[in-house]
Amino acid sequence: AMEARWSAAVRVLVLVRTWSVVAGQVRYSVPEEAKVGTVVGRLSQELGLEAGDAEARRVRVVWQGRRAGVEVSGASGALVVSSRLDREELCGKSAPCSLRLELLQERPLRVLHVELEVTDINDNAPLFPATRKNISIAESSLPGSRFPLEGASDADVGANAQLSYTLSPSEHFRLDLEKSDEGNIVPDLVLTKPLDRETVPMHRLVLAASDEGRPSLTGTMELLITVLDANDNAPHFNQSVYKVKLTEDAAEGTLVARVNATDPDLGSNSDVTYTVTNFFPPSARDVISLNPNTGEIRLTGALDFEEVSVFDFRIEARDKGTPPLSGHCKVVLEVLDVNDNAPEVWVTSLSVPVSEDASVGTVVALLSVSDRDSGANGRVQCSVWPTSPFSLESRFLGSYSLVLREALDRERVSEYEVEVRAEDGGKPSLRARRSVRVPVSDVNDNAPAFSQAVYTVLARENNAAGAELARVWARDPDEAGNGRVSYSLWEGVSGASVSVGGWRPASSYVSVDAESGRVWAVQALDYEELQVLQFEVRAVDAGEPPLVGNATVQLFVVDENDNAPMLLASAGGGPGLDPFAGRVVGSSVEAVSDSGSETLWAWAAWGAPAGQVVAKIRAVDADSGYNAWLRYEVLEPRGKGPFRVGLYSGEVSAARALEEADGPRQRLVIVVRDHGEPSRSATATLSVSLVEGGDKALAVGGSSSVPGLVLPAEGGAAAGSASASTNVWLVVAICAVSSVFVLALVLYGASRWAPRSAVLSGPAAATLVCASEVGSWSYSQRQSRSLCVADGAGKSDLMVFSPNLPPPPPSG
Repeated sequence: AMEARWSAAVRVLVLVRTWSVVAGQVRYSVPEEAKVGTVVGRLSQELGLEAGDAEARRVRVVWQGRRAGVEVSGASGALVVSSRLDREELCGKSAPCSLRLELLQERPLRVLHVELEVTDINDNAPLFPATRKNISIAESSLPGSRFPLEGASDADVGANAQLSYTLSPSEHFRLDLEKSDEGNIVPDLVLTKPLDRETVPMHRLVLAASDEGRPSLTGTMELLITVLDANDNAPHFNQSVYKVKLTEDAAEGTLVARVNATDPDLGSNSDVTYTVTNFFPPSARDVISLNPNTGEIRLTGALDFEEVSVFDFRIEARDKGTPPLSGHCKVVLEVLDVNDNAPEVWVTSLSVPVSEDASVGTVVALLSVSDRDSGANGRVQCSVWPTSPFSLESRFLGSYSLVLREALDRERVSEYEVEVRAEDGGKPSLRARRSVRVPVSDVNDNAPAFSQAVYTVLARENNAAGAELARVWARDPDEAGNGRVSYSLWEGVSGASVSVGGWRPASSYVSVDAESGRVWAVQALDYEELQVLQFEVRAVDAGEPPLVGNATVQLFVVDENDNAPMLLASAGGGPGLDPFAGRVVGSSVEAVSDSGSETLWAWAAWGAPAGQVVAKIRAVDADSGYNAWLRYEVLEPRGKGPFRVGLYSGEVSAARALEEADGPRQRLVIVVRDHGEPSRSATATLSVSLVEGGDKALAVGGSSSVPGLVLPAEGGAAAGSASASTNVWLVVAICAVSSVFVLALVLYGASRWAPRSAVLSGPAAATLVCASEVGSWSYSQRQSRSLCVADGAGKSDLMVFSPNLPPPPPSG
């Protein structure tokens, strides 16, 4: 009950207070530049508002239709600063600065008049009308002269706008302050000491104005005082006497001297003109001229030491001031004698061209030298440049001989520009030059030289006759016929051992064009016949006597796949062989059918386990390398049959255990291919008869002799015999090919050690290829041949390949 009574009493007091506020006027004060959010007054006390009521009753501030910089906080109901308050912007110089605001409440509608005074703070520094003031004062101004200055202004009011002035230290000026009728202080600049423009042409002072605010603020203005000139200085020469020396050969227009008089005044007071007076001798008037504006003295005539050795004259400099002032100086010109006659050189006799085999001491030319001067100026010394291979010899006074002092070489220097230089003994000395052109004639003293001592050439076999294999080139530095080179094939040591016919000369294979050095094929080359051809090419010039140069050409024939595989003949009859007629048919680049071929026969027993060898196909290829690497495939039947053939061994074996269901006979078409590009092949038809028991099979085939077919026998007697015969021939082939390889290696080593400028082409890495039942492999070994044996002594093939050189570019 007590709380209810206190609440009712408070409401009555608030209503009474609110009514009195509405009926009266509220006054607040806030400093300018107060921060946004600063509380100006608590309206809740004036209007009886509680927190949050201002927003609900829509209380706002109105000031002549503009933003007043204050607002009613909706949260607290207080009057706070909402934007920047600048007293100078709101009221200018008026004091005090009072804003009459209306506080409008819409719910219910009420109006409260609020007077807001914005108090001044010292936020404006004194400001001069300009940051710099230019003042011109005559140099002749007397001390005590006054020069009024413009004062500064301060936008603040009261003590913040009260100004005082100071002047930077100066020995020529001081500051005098006077108070105007309006109470403002006006500064004057007073001259305290006479000015001298030539000493200090400009004075820089700083006028400062400070207010009495706290803290005090200051504004400055720079005073630029220019001292105006007066004609108080006469022109003055930098020298009282100018002494000049000129040689007698000085040309007209030569600058003798440049006199200079300076006047420290300005403008017309410093403009100086020059005049010449008192010539001695009077003839100097015809030799000397003076530019009145620049003071330049130049020659207008020729000097002659023998006539006049010294000229003497005076120069006056006068300014254009009022009255004009003048200065004087003296000029002495001394003429010097010079060595003005240069030596002269003549060629009286010349014997050219000079043969490059001319002996040392040969006279090439006779020369005559003279100088019109006398004494030391007329004594002449001669020299020759370059100093080699010629020199000068003096026969008697004024006569010289140009002689050869070193041997000549036309190929090094074909012509000389000899310069004979003459120098007299004058001070300074004079020189003369005479050029003598001495050409050198040629003799045949250089043999043709090939660009390489050894040429390594690669050529494909089966090339067309007349195809270009290489070009050799020899250089002869001589000229004309002495340097014209012709080429030929030297039959003395050129040739090759071939597999058929023994030794044959190189001319049966190649020929050399006499003019171009082009090496071309006389006939098609056959790798199987010739692997390496070494011959010598001679280059002979057309000189007298002719000179010869030699070069060795190593021609390596590159194998082409031009031979198809062939079946090897069997070693002869024996156990397990059955006689029959057979042959290999269908050789071509691609696998062909076996149409028209005769059948080869073999026997196998029923029940033979998988992997048992039934027969072995042997084939060879006359090519080498990949072109002779053979692989065997079953062409027919397609799919999975009871027999298979070793990819590289040629062994026909059971793919699985043989059964009666396989029938009494199996027909196989086997193709043998090489690895050439394009590949070549041969086919054979093998008919395998299935019989009961191995003994019967051996009895049936005990006396067979079939080309390219080996049947297995108990103990391997037949296979061993055939293999031994084949191995003998393979060993012989290995030895032959290895001999060729050693020869090629020796020739290659010789070409490597011989000097050469470039290599046409050369042997690349050899390729080693081996075959076995499990796959193929290759290995590169530079300049080598290798032998590979497949695993298993009873079923091995030996294959030897010669170096597999990279193929040359196709011949045109």
